[in-house]
Amino acid sequence: MTEKKTFIRPCTWIYLLLMALTFVTWFVGTQHFSGLQISLMVLGFALIKGQLIGDYFMGLKQVSGFWRWVITLWLLLVGSLITFAFNIAA
Repeated sequence: MTEKKTFIRPCTWIYLLLMALTFVTWFVGTQHFSGLQISLMVLGFALIKGQLIGDYFMGLKQVSGFWRWVITLWLLLVGSLITFAFNIAA
């Protein structure tokens, strides 16, 4: 008899991490936490999730050059603008 090796693919781990971050975001929303730090934490989770989706599910982790940087720079630009807006509003 041969032993069957069971292993979990990296995309499965990433999916579980995405679900955990989504659960934390949902929990923060249902508990009505507020404040600049909480808002920036949730924004940070969204940016991390966007980068993980780009890297693992869009296949950009193996890509070098322009296309990988487009997603990263877009997330940084949008995240920076939202952070700036939150800071001037506070």
